[in-house]
Amino acid sequence: MNDGITAGQDEREAWPMGNGISEMPDGNILLSFRANSTVVMIDRRTGALYWKLGAPPLSGQHAPYLLPNGHVLLFDNGPHRLDHSFPFSRVLEINPATKEIVWKYQDTPAWNFYSPRISNAQRLPIGNTLINEGSFGRFFEVTPEGDVVWEYVNPYFVGPPKAQHNRVARAYRYTDEDITRAQRAT
Repeated sequence: MNDGITAGQDEREAWPMGNGISEMPDGNILLSFRANSTVVMIDRRTGALYWKLGAPPLSGQHAPYLLPNGHVLLFDNGPHRLDHSFPFSRVLEINPATKEIVWKYQDTPAWNFYSPRISNAQRLPIGNTLINEGSFGRFFEVTPEGDVVWEYVNPYFVGPPKAQHNRVARAYRYTDEDITRAQRAT
């Protein structure tokens, strides 16, 4: 993959768009560009890009954010993989210092888990990970070992009669404290 402005499958005039942004504890920005499979860290004060990870290992990723341990968690959609001959999705935890994948959830066989668009993952306080396979409206929770604890498929379909879908862009679990804090803020 080149470091150009687009992904290999896009027309040259197709500029990448940010599909996920989060503020890190130090105030800097973590930003995802799906079209060219790149995640960057930007110094908010200077605007300088100081960290970058692209393809491979990434492919059309969504919703990166910094975990309390300093690692990046993201949903790696996988529609145009450069290092595999078929598309599949996975959730990755990446150590920014080494750019190594330190944890991942990936189904066996890999193509059983695939959401070409949208989706996200959230690390829960107990160490499990909530995963939203967004294109198919499926949410599930996995242990650090990758065992599925529970799953739910969105039963609500919308759209025109011949093109209905149950997609869900993002899914998050909130604690009682999160809800109480939000209620106090309003």
